Amino acid sequence: MSRSQRNDNFVDQTFTVIADTILKFFPASQKEKEAFAYYRDGMSAQGDGEYAEALENYEEALKLEENPYDRSYVLYNIGLIHASNGDHNRALDYYHQAIDINPRLPQALNNIAVICHYKGEKSETEDEKEEFFIQATEYWVRAIRIAPNNYIEAQNWLKTTGRADINAFF
Repeated sequence: MSRSQRNDNFVDQTFTVIADTILKFFPASQKEKEAFAYYRDGMSAQGDGEYAEALENYEEALKLEENPYDRSYVLYNIGLIHASNGDHNRALDYYHQAIDINPRLPQALNNIAVICHYKGEKSETEDEKEEFFIQATEYWVRAIRIAPNNYIEAQNWLKTTGRADINAFF
């Protein structure tokens, strides 16, 4: 039984019914519909903190999903799980895969910057710290150019550290 059939809360049940109804009438191949079902079940499991189940669903979705835009979101969500589990290097790999496919995915750019900033904060040498902060700056600037009203904390950090002229984005 798929996760969407086991959902017991009203919001998940409603989302599942609506998504299934739309999918029935949406002109998509059976393979595309299956990829979406795995993705939807992955998101549901991820929302419930069932990361192993979410990863299984996302891996199945990746096997079926051919649309690059949709694949980028699957990869991004896999990155989220690895980041939340503390595996920053693996998360970075998935975020980079996502932006290689979809360079206008500001949330992946932001998350790369957050990890770089974190690594900079934890660095033992000033040179290493500066290198991570340079990387964080580059990714946050890219994210803010795409979504200028987002990432306010990043904008404040860029401004207060003198790493970027935030006014140039508006």
